[in-house]
Amino acid sequence: MCRWAAYRGEPLYLEELVSSPAHSLIEQSHCATKAKTSTNADGFGLAWYGDHPEPGRFRDVLPAWSDCNLKSLSRHVRSPLFLAHVRAATHGATRRDNCHPFVKDSWSFMHNGQVEHFADLRRRIESMLDDEHFNARTGSTDSELLFLLALQFGLAERPLEAMGEAIGFVEHLSREVKGMAQIKFTVAFSNGKSLYAVRYASEGYAPTLFAAPMGRDGGYCLVSEPLDDNKDTWAEIPPGSAVIVGEDGLDVAAFTPFWDAAKVAAE
Repeated sequence: MCRWAAYRGEPLYLEELVSSPAHSLIEQSHCATKAKTSTNADGFGLAWYGDHPEPGRFRDVLPAWSDCNLKSLSRHVRSPLFLAHVRAATHGATRRDNCHPFVKDSWSFMHNGQVEHFADLRRRIESMLDDEHFNARTGSTDSELLFLLALQFGLAERPLEAMGEAIGFVEHLSREVKGMAQIKFTVAFSNGKSLYAVRYASEGYAPTLFAAPMGRDGGYCLVSEPLDDNKDTWAEIPPGSAVIVGEDGLDVAAFTPFWDAAKVAAE
């Protein structure tokens, strides 16, 4: 399982999540405590928002703990909204275009989890994409394909509904092809204005998600696991939840994937 951290609020240096805390994201890359595997060494990535609509991005295939550029960049880049990720590969080789976050236009996306039986579903999921979104794909992961599918379904206009529809479609397809659906899905995504997150599993274990206030103006940090041992600071987001961090702070709502099977036939 991967580890990730995201923030929205007053501008902070990326190191406040990535390298400075006692259990920073870099620390989690080789010593995760709330994942099946403690090591997340198959690359890392950052996406941050500044003066332009599209995010800046830096990704590499080195383990996060061994890359001096990551520490230097995190110390000097300051942003009001950013995503950071360390990868433990499930689907897709260890290469730069398979590292999270994935970006298209103003949107960024990162994922912890997996689509079971992805190899058997991949071609039919790809067939749902129009040329624009199919051609935007550069890697081979289930994560990037889920992101592009949500964009196809209207992420820009209705973020959580489109994400629910994307997961609902993949669950529907998995039941049709394999007789079962098993998706583990804890994600963060953003358009540079609001920060969204979802924690969900088709059945059984849903990868963890925690939230904590950060900064002085209602900012929040969302993480796969807490950045320190202060248990009073971190609230666990329950499975089947969607989170929105915006100008008014943090809001949590129920998340239920859905899919209209007739839509497949119509398209």
